[in-house]
Amino acid sequence: MTTTPTNVLLAGIVGSTAYGLAGPDSDVDRLGIYAAPTIDLVGLARPKESIVSTNPDRTLHEVGKWCALTLGGNPTVMELLWLPDDLYETRTPLGDQLISIRDAFVSAPRVRDAYLGYATQQFKRLDDRGDGSFSADTRKRTAKHARHLARLLYQGRELYETGHLPIRLPDPDAIRAFGERIADGDTEEARTLLAATEEAFDTARTPLSAQPQRAVVEEWLRHVRITYWEPPTSVHVAIGSE
Repeated sequence: MTTTPTNVLLAGIVGSTAYGLAGPDSDVDRLGIYAAPTIDLVGLARPKESIVSTNPDRTLHEVGKWCALTLGGNPTVMELLWLPDDLYETRTPLGDQLISIRDAFVSAPRVRDAYLGYATQQFKRLDDRGDGSFSADTRKRTAKHARHLARLLYQGRELYETGHLPIRLPDPDAIRAFGERIADGDTEEARTLLAATEEAFDTARTPLSAQPQRAVVEEWLRHVRITYWEPPTSVHVAIGSE
């Protein structure tokens, strides 16, 4: 049984439920961040950087790891900062501060590379499956990969062009229909969408900066570390006898 850390700063429902793509068999995915006690970061044994559990499906990243992943443009962890209010299950003052500086984590080159990169991975999985003549289970997975591809391309382009990451999709039915067409073997439509979005990235104007604002993130993370610094009440180290 996985223990829940006490210092959860921000957590909420993500994935297909958040996008509006959940089906009857979909799991409810949860994502959050927690702060390890600062004193634990300076010892020989490091605290866990991630805590993953099932039933319910939940991933909690320690804030240091989460900041590094988000600064790198990871689309999965980034969406925690952009959830609709009703999808947050834990919000603390430090979590609200983090949401308020979310723009500091994003930059134009990393958004482009991350979202196109993840979408390209999904396309390769589709393209490797051929003409649609495969099992029902494989067909189901293919449709899922296609939905992820379309969703990533939409979200990445919106974030790049507007500076805002949309979580709830405006037309989930269109994404589902796209997934079914790809599962029928029409991978050319996915190839066309990927190429068109890549061209849009190359020609669009963006409000995003060229680099993330690392100093802003650093200031917030230092504040977290100070908040959770609990020094030992006494320290006795025997160095040697005279």
